[in-house]
Amino acid sequence: MRVLGIDPGIAIMGFGFVDKIGHRLVPVQYGSIQTAAHTAQDQRLVQIYEASCQLLDQYRPETIAVEKLFFNKNVTNAFSVGQARGVLLLAAAQRGIPIGEYTPMQVKQAVVGYGGAEKKQVQEMVKRLLKLSAVPKPDDVADALAVAICHAHSVGLNERMNGVTRS
Repeated sequence: MRVLGIDPGIAIMGFGFVDKIGHRLVPVQYGSIQTAAHTAQDQRLVQIYEASCQLLDQYRPETIAVEKLFFNKNVTNAFSVGQARGVLLLAAAQRGIPIGEYTPMQVKQAVVGYGGAEKKQVQEMVKRLLKLSAVPKPDDVADALAVAICHAHSVGLNERMNGVTRS
């Protein structure tokens, strides 16, 4: 099963494709979609949409996992992130790809085993679980891989609980 994990953002959207083969997780491709700060918002969204479509068509994930939006103090930033997230969800919906959503706490719990884990702990576990030589940079990429790992574990758990087997 190929999972695409997404850490949504308007300036940097991290992505990570992971294959789940039996109980193993194998990284396929990871990186980020980046847009320039002084580009008009609508053009940034077009860039994210087009890059998302290209990635989905090239790597053909069976499912996508996205980090849920977390409103902190900057509501304006949250709206921009939400719009970027929306264009990715549109690209996935157009292709009929199912989407899972996870809170940061759920991702930390799945990857580290503790929902209150620090960012560095999550990054180190991503590196270990995927047998990478270094923590992926920027941080958004490691976060996206963590979301993919979370979803891969969750899908497997849900299948086992419902008696579904995969070849």
